[in-house]
Amino acid sequence: MEIIKYDRKFSEDVKDLLVELQEYIVSIDNWHLNIMTSQYRKLYFEKTMKECGKNQGVMFLAKENEKIVGMICGHLSVYDKYDRADYKCLKSGIIEELIVSKNARASGVGMALMEKIETYFKELGCEYCHVDVFEPNAIGRKFYAKNGYTERLISLSKRI
Repeated sequence: MEIIKYDRKFSEDVKDLLVELQEYIVSIDNWHLNIMTSQYRKLYFEKTMKECGKNQGVMFLAKENEKIVGMICGHLSVYDKYDRADYKCLKSGIIEELIVSKNARASGVGMALMEKIETYFKELGCEYCHVDVFEPNAIGRKFYAKNGYTERLISLSKRI
């Protein structure tokens, strides 16, 4: 396996990974709020590329036998005057997406991608790395915990 920077020639592979993740998210959403419209593949790819393109953002791909089996993307956090009024605002990285194809899970791909982006953030002077995880995604939460991530901010929801 090789970790490489994003190249346009792999855009369809990235779209496939985004769709695979959304299918999984839809399947574990017991509130049935997550959906995947016919426009998802195109629009979410555009959104992901936009997120990865801001604030020294980057996307890394895991390539195995000329096939993309995983991706991670993120960028530096942005703080404004309101954040600085009540927070130290240390330089930190934000992971927007981490996806490993179901056929490549539990093979070290996710760990390799995490190490790559964390190294990237460290080289930029970051002291922390943040990631959001969908609460029903027990596999994802376990993976991040295994990699040293802890809960810092919890978002609560209620059906009304």
